This record gives sequence, C-alpha cells and structure tokens, in this order.
Amino acid sequence: MPKRTYQPKKKKRAGTHGFLSRTKTSSGNKIVQKRRRSGRARLAA
Repeated sequence: MPKRTYQPKKKKRAGTHGFLSRTKTSSGNKIVQKRRRSGRARLAA
C-alpha cells in the first residue's frame, strides 16, 4: 500500500494559503477582499 498523497503540515499550509501570503500579492488581496465582502468568519487558512 503506497503512502497517501496528503501529508499535512501546518507551517507549509500557512505559508502557501495563509493570510500573509495572500496579502503579499495583488490577486491574493482580491481573494481576501472578496471573502470579507461575503462576510466570511475566516479569511484565510
């Protein structure tokens, strides 16, 4: 049986999908703004 593909790591997840990494790019900022507008409780991972 081979290893499963998803081996979760909190640091890696935050680095890729986290709030700071989102706000660094213009497209990521747009995502955060969109999620704010829709009234989401969590904006990023």
